[in-house]
Amino acid sequence: MFDFIKKILPREDKFFDMFEAHVAKSIAAAHSLRAALNGGKEMRGHIDALMKAEDDADRITDDVIDGLRKSFITPFDRAEIQKLITDMDDAIDQMNKTAKAILLFEVDSFEPQMLGMADDAVKMAELLAQAMPLMRNMGANANRLHEITGKILAIEDDQDKLNESGLKALIKGKAKKDAMAYIVGAEIYDHLEKVGDKFEDVAQTLSGIVVEHV
Repeated sequence: MFDFIKKILPREDKFFDMFEAHVAKSIAAAHSLRAALNGGKEMRGHIDALMKAEDDADRITDDVIDGLRKSFITPFDRAEIQKLITDMDDAIDQMNKTAKAILLFEVDSFEPQMLGMADDAVKMAELLAQAMPLMRNMGANANRLHEITGKILAIEDDQDKLNESGLKALIKGKAKKDAMAYIVGAEIYDHLEKVGDKFEDVAQTLSGIVVEHV
């Protein structure tokens, strides 16, 4: 009986608006992270922009959680909504942690593989931005959603490869003469790889929601 009532009552589609607003902040953060890795005198400005985007995303996440408490009918299960927004927020949080590590270690030049991993973060964020509007009608868009999440998983695999090749290059290059160069470089690589891992989590959560409801 309750399932029938849920079907005839209007949904709280404001959640989709908030998902789309949040992923827009992730795109901004990913572009800022990539720009920061160009180094130079503008690096700090890009990091500040990233941190501002992360703060804005936190407020959107809070709005989603607050909306769950106040809404009677949600577009899909409450636990799934909370998991999705939490995973999305974890991704931008990890970009913020990456920026903080850059500042902590005072890194101002970055390896080609690091740049490639940041490029991949931008690609994953932009793919999620394509996916979010499609969630409003999962039934009609299921195939496209699965295609998008599959692309995100493939990009995350590419990030893993870049991480491995980058670490090997450190060992064969700078680390031969400077052990600290390896420690710092490995730390930055680890943070960048975790960005991809967090986007992968979002993709898997999205895919699971689609499977559950289509």
